[in-house]
Amino acid sequence: MKTAGVAGGAVVALYALWLNDKRRRTEEARHSLESEKVADERFARSVELLGNEADQVRVGAMHALAWLAKSTPRYRQTVLDVLCAYLRRPFTHPAHEAKPEDPDKAFLDVDHDIRLEHQVRLTAQRLIKDTLSWGDREHDHLDLDLTGAVLEYFSLDGRHVNRFVARRARFYGITNLRNVHVQSVALFSGGAFHGRLQLENGNFEGGISFQETTFAQVVNLGNPKMGFARVGRFFHPSPTPPAEQDGEMKVLEGTEFREPATGWHLTGSTKAAGPGLQNHVQQDARRGADGVRGDDDRLGNGNVPAKPDEARAVRLDSEGLRD
Repeated sequence: MKTAGVAGGAVVALYALWLNDKRRRTEEARHSLESEKVADERFARSVELLGNEADQVRVGAMHALAWLAKSTPRYRQTVLDVLCAYLRRPFTHPAHEAKPEDPDKAFLDVDHDIRLEHQVRLTAQRLIKDTLSWGDREHDHLDLDLTGAVLEYFSLDGRHVNRFVARRARFYGITNLRNVHVQSVALFSGGAFHGRLQLENGNFEGGISFQETTFAQVVNLGNPKMGFARVGRFFHPSPTPPAEQDGEMKVLEGTEFREPATGWHLTGSTKAAGPGLQNHVQQDARRGADGVRGDDDRLGNGNVPAKPDEARAVRLDSEGLRD
């Protein structure tokens, strides 16, 4: 009887534990659903406020989105998409015309609304950088689509990106891409760098396109002290290389060339890979309204030396990058 009593008590205790665990899991599930609902409502409200006429409201909405990206990981890519979409909106600033290489030094009487919108856009740029992963710890590689954006003193120093699309984008002031890691493609086709472009120690392992890109100032490619910019898979150089280049870009083994890299300061692999690569970003196969052809890294057969004086073009099967 004593043993039976002990056993019965144990059974009751285990049943009580099971009930408590079940209640806890039910409560956690309910709390999780409520949290997701709150997050969804906060996201929708923040996106709505981005269209508010008051600049301080738009800035607050951006900070709310950035907080949501950190507290709710499933929103990180979506928040980046929203911030990038904001920067893709048309924008002009008198300083971009007066002193494109360093707009901060153009002391002009700027319209009040333009000045406020300018500050909102700079906030969006900074929050994009803050939202991206950085450092050597485990990180996500997220996409950025800044097609046609107007950017000023844009910086991704040390950030990790999956796919970086900035076709026809306009970069004013210093553009800092030092130590950046772009896992997939980086597309600057048809873009314009009006100020210094810093690429030191940047890792563009998925390939980079400067097709029909212009460079008004010096391009810092890298040096032994700061590290060389590195490009892999494919390299599409601009027909006119930067007039002023500091250092060299390292071409990784197996990199293919879309056009001869004549005039570019390159080092590293002296021979590119053979059969083509077909796993990149889908782009418009036709010429856009600006006349810039679609990017393409569907590289045909053939070996292309990485040395500028030996390089020859590789025929691409069709227009459009594919992922």
